[in-house]
Amino acid sequence: MGLLLLLPPVAALLAGLAAAAPRPAVPSLAGPRPGARPLAALSAATTRLSGVLVSAILLATGVALLRHRGAVPTLGGDLLRADALSALMLTVVGAVGLTATWAGLEPRTSPAASAHGSGATRSERRYAALVCVFLGAMAIAVTTDNLGVLWVAVEATTIATAFLVGHRGGARSLEAAWKYVVLGSVGIAIALLGTVLLYAASRSAGEPTLSWTRLVSGELPLDPALVKVAAGLAVLGFATKAGLAPMHSWLPDAHSQAPAPVSGLMSGVLLAVAFYAILRVRAIAAVVIGPGLVRGLLLTAGLGSLAVAGALILRQRDHKRMLAYSSIEHMGVLAVGAAVGGPVALAAVLLHLIGHGLAKASLFVVAGRMLASEGTTTIAEVRGLLSRRADLAVPLVVGMAALLGFPPFALFFSEVAIVLAGWRAGLGWAMALVVALLLVVVAGLVRATAAMTLGPAQRPPDQAHAVHDERTTTTTSAPDGSAPVAVATLAPAPAPPQAHGADRGPVLPLVLALGTTAVIGFVATPVGDVLTRAAAVLGLS
Repeated sequence: MGLLLLLPPVAALLAGLAAAAPRPAVPSLAGPRPGARPLAALSAATTRLSGVLVSAILLATGVALLRHRGAVPTLGGDLLRADALSALMLTVVGAVGLTATWAGLEPRTSPAASAHGSGATRSERRYAALVCVFLGAMAIAVTTDNLGVLWVAVEATTIATAFLVGHRGGARSLEAAWKYVVLGSVGIAIALLGTVLLYAASRSAGEPTLSWTRLVSGELPLDPALVKVAAGLAVLGFATKAGLAPMHSWLPDAHSQAPAPVSGLMSGVLLAVAFYAILRVRAIAAVVIGPGLVRGLLLTAGLGSLAVAGALILRQRDHKRMLAYSSIEHMGVLAVGAAVGGPVALAAVLLHLIGHGLAKASLFVVAGRMLASEGTTTIAEVRGLLSRRADLAVPLVVGMAALLGFPPFALFFSEVAIVLAGWRAGLGWAMALVVALLLVVVAGLVRATAAMTLGPAQRPPDQAHAVHDERTTTTTSAPDGSAPVAVATLAPAPAPPQAHGADRGPVLPLVLALGTTAVIGFVATPVGDVLTRAAAVLGLS
């Protein structure tokens, strides 16, 4: 069973290499060489489907590990280890990755594809390889027992996602990528310092190790003062990658500028894995110094994230940035749930990770199709989707209902469970504040969704020619004052946006993802058992 742990990173490596391999030479003017076109088509298919294939392997491996009932599979000492929590996280990474990469497939009718025959372009190969690197790094991060390896895997995503954020080119994408690199590197450097201090604490205890199972066992006489500083730094550093306030400022720019599937991966996978690292550090701190310090940090960050997201969602004009702020909100809910602790709240946190990842990946894909169809991300310029583009409006409304925690979706059960657990834990004032801020978020998202989906089928005359394009976009101060935002200006563009089929794509992954969020909250066996076992790994404090 231990060898199964090698499958995700090996699959990601091989798929990444295959996706990045140069395409076969195109047929010359003298005529096609035998076998050239089939090889080119195979190369293109490999590049195009590499992310889907790796995600499917991660999902299958995670499910197999979840079904395993016996000794915890390990490989290479403390290098790879898959307890119930790791298996669940690997399943989440695979499921969200499959949703984003599968639903994000575009028809092969783009001008670039036509110009290069059936072979993949250099840009497409680089994009596919980086997605494989991202998925492989995430798989290692959640299946390693070594906090140092976890840090390296999370840091590796900074490199991959920076290039993915800037994949489309343009000043705004490059600015967002650079901002992400700078702030992400600062955060991950702080997390490295915390990890080094944990190692120093174990060294002073006579057993130098970064094995999570050893550090959380309580058998090592770790220095409480050193662990207190280490835990504070590690939580602060990983909270930056998780997009928790006040270290969230990179997230709206990066999520709004990245290609839609990448935005879904960052929101549903990257943030979740960074929060997984926080949960691991929290468990160590709870054993050595008690839950007080990390509980206070997470409660403060959680409430701050909810407040920031609620205030800015109400004033948001860009639907992709709106989804990004929604991610900050949900990270805030997770932080509050982790601060509450206990079996119910921790199981609810894990359920929330699943529901948020699937719903947000679906919504980012829909947002990408809306951009391709409408030519803009400005909410005020999208009207009447339900009348003229039901294929976009229906998944948008259903996804928003899932994201807002309406029943029967999973986020309804997780948010109710977190609030009730917090109330019983004596944090009634905090839970009242959480509910109030969630209502603010609901008001903002419902208003924006209704504005885009309801109304007449035709756009208002003064907005019919607004085209979201680098050439017609100006930058102005953001409503939150934290970052500039782009505002599409009116341009004399009589022709409709040329989507080239990018406004359409596979529907089945969206149905499966949103359908899963609708039923998973009712499934006590095996989902409830899995959540209980995974929460137990973190301890019950």
